[in-house]
Amino acid sequence: MSLAPRAVLVHRTTEYEELLARHGTHGQAAFFLSARGRSVDAVRERHERTHRAMAEVAAAVPLTWRQTRVERADLDRFLFGPEDVVVVVGQDGLVANAAKYLTGQPVIGIDADPGRNPGVLVRHRADRARRLLPYAAGAGATVDELTMVEAVTDDAQRLLALNEIYVGPRGHQTARYTLDLDATELPPEAQASSGVLVGTGTGATGWLRSLWEQRSSALALPAPADARLAWFVREAWPSPTTGTSRVEGLLDPGQGLRLAVESDRLVVFGDGVESDALELTWGQTVRLTIAGPRLRLVH
Repeated sequence: MSLAPRAVLVHRTTEYEELLARHGTHGQAAFFLSARGRSVDAVRERHERTHRAMAEVAAAVPLTWRQTRVERADLDRFLFGPEDVVVVVGQDGLVANAAKYLTGQPVIGIDADPGRNPGVLVRHRADRARRLLPYAAGAGATVDELTMVEAVTDDAQRLLALNEIYVGPRGHQTARYTLDLDATELPPEAQASSGVLVGTGTGATGWLRSLWEQRSSALALPAPADARLAWFVREAWPSPTTGTSRVEGLLDPGQGLRLAVESDRLVVFGDGVESDALELTWGQTVRLTIAGPRLRLVH
């Protein structure tokens, strides 16, 4: 007998909750902000809007379904099931945070604070959840299958990301490595830079795009569903032993970007979550390519 669908509501701690955790009371938080010329009222209003959206989504879950909630900090310890419908209530970035832990479950993005988010991934308002939940669980649901990027190290560590993966120093030191492109006749190039960014068409709306605009690149950035990745080297430094001839490009299916580490330590993390990073030491290699899994985002 198959299990009833389960609605998994993904959320994150609000700024107001973080202030209360730090200062203890509303009054203390208000005093802290007022001493810096800011008001706690706007922060509390955003908190209340988020909680209203969560309550509205929870009330929309069909009575025959199961439901649970998971906070962003607990995603790496949460076990998603094949019958889950994942409902992300918050910002676009929260969808990216959840994406790497999923294995094909449909995802509904709910904008908890309309007007403050671009809405690239949180496309719906909370009042649409009652219709969207049974629709997402049905066989005919229309979804966008968004490309993801993965990094695999020579010791079989693996990291997935929806937007981008960064390889570079943890602080402000220089990353040293040899960069090599699969399926090309170009020789490897030793480089010194502040890191390498490899991302998807979804990531092309964020960090990747800022690099693209900063250098006035003529590279055609991929769309979210395109089976291509874009990559950029940040602040490559020319020297007698390091080059700058390859600082951006595209990766097609089956093609990868390989870095052989020549620094004491580099980190690899996805979608800005540095706390969930892989660490590489001198002599290790990492290959970045299009991931097999895709994020199934409900229209």
